[in-house]
Amino acid sequence: MTTFKIACILFSILPFVAAAAQADDLVIWSPAKLSDRSYKATMGFRLPAEWETSAGADLALASTKGGALLPDSEQAMLWGRISKTTVTPAGQSQQGARISVDTLRGSGALMLSRSRSWILSDSLDMQSSRSVSVRYDPVDARQSSVTASQALKLIYPWTGTSLSARAGVTNASGDFSSMVAVNQTILPNLNLDASVSNPFSPDEAGSVNLRYRVSW
Repeated sequence: MTTFKIACILFSILPFVAAAAQADDLVIWSPAKLSDRSYKATMGFRLPAEWETSAGADLALASTKGGALLPDSEQAMLWGRISKTTVTPAGQSQQGARISVDTLRGSGALMLSRSRSWILSDSLDMQSSRSVSVRYDPVDARQSSVTASQALKLIYPWTGTSLSARAGVTNASGDFSSMVAVNQTILPNLNLDASVSNPFSPDEAGSVNLRYRVSW
């Protein structure tokens, strides 16, 4: 059976999944029409518990005006997540794992993460995060890679200022990267960001951005 036939079958059963989703909020159903001839849908399930678990698939396809399937437009990604959030009066922590497998191209990824936020003092909050990810891509020359990263962020709630630093290492042999940044809230919807990547190295680069957000 061709990939196109499989995709057509999957999309044909999605309306039945949608009906189930209306009756049970544990079913994940999120269809989207990306353009006149391209579609994408996320379907799966979630299990509410101390460790919240969810799993499912992302499906997508696109066709030409004549109805032929566009090359490399198919997507059939299987994914799974598990996470646990702990909340206390002084802050909260979260830990979890995610896995994804591209069934058409043979690539995959696994990520373990842990984050924590807490009140450091009357005028200062802190956030920290750590993650380790393993990726495999049969097309890539290296095929597999391991990345470890850690980040810290200091937040001054009363002034709208935050300072952050991040560092990461890819593979055991090197490829070290780092970044320091500052964010300042000027108005409720106006923010100023400044960052420096790989400071004190030949690849040092900086950027300054002014962001305005509008909601309606």
